[in-house]
Amino acid sequence: MGKLDGKVAIVTGAASGIGLETAERFLKEGAKVTFTDVNQEKGQALAAKLGDQALFLTQDVSSEDGWINVVQTTLDHFGGLDILVNNAGVPPTTVSIEQVALSQFKHVIDVNLVGTFLGIKHAMLYMKEHHGGSIVNISSMGGIVGIATAADYNASKGGVRLMTKGAALDAAYGKYGVRVNSVHPGYIKTGMLPPEAEDMMAKTTPLGHIGQPTDIASACVYLASDDASFVTGTELIVDGGFTAQ
Repeated sequence: MGKLDGKVAIVTGAASGIGLETAERFLKEGAKVTFTDVNQEKGQALAAKLGDQALFLTQDVSSEDGWINVVQTTLDHFGGLDILVNNAGVPPTTVSIEQVALSQFKHVIDVNLVGTFLGIKHAMLYMKEHHGGSIVNISSMGGIVGIATAADYNASKGGVRLMTKGAALDAAYGKYGVRVNSVHPGYIKTGMLPPEAEDMMAKTTPLGHIGQPTDIASACVYLASDDASFVTGTELIVDGGFTAQ
């Protein structure tokens, strides 16, 4: 038996990297998965490979109408919703804060923070009426500590961290039966990580190497499963010891 047998999940930003690894792990653990991404071509190609337990939908997570469509289509296709992984995100602009254009700042906030808010909102509306669910928000070690030339990203991921706690308390005190937690990856080998930076990142990580998408997928499986039934409002840091320094 898989840890997620009979569950229905939505995973955003899942055409590559952490999102794709998480969607694939959820399928292996017995879940049915709606996976979404802005990259329609890549998502549709993956859907053909992942089988009939997976459904791909094109999604801009910063659009509320888009979220309403994704949740409703998932309910129509799979008959329920038990798990949401808010993974979709964009990287920092990588310049000092005084050089960040307002439009760039808003884009990072809209995708990373507003997108997560909308996901929580529309998943929670269903889950609380059906008395159960797990929401996992992918933040970052940049939601725990500051990073130079990433103030916009820090703001977005720090917001995800604290919004997770507030949402978890809303659900707990409201007796919704919904758990809400955040995962904070360190340096992970994905398309968002510049290859030329890997050596430096490995040297600054106490375990001596960067992580893999499967490290984050494993954290998501745990938080989504009944193994974490008494875990809510917490942050699971998966960073090779970086923030312990």
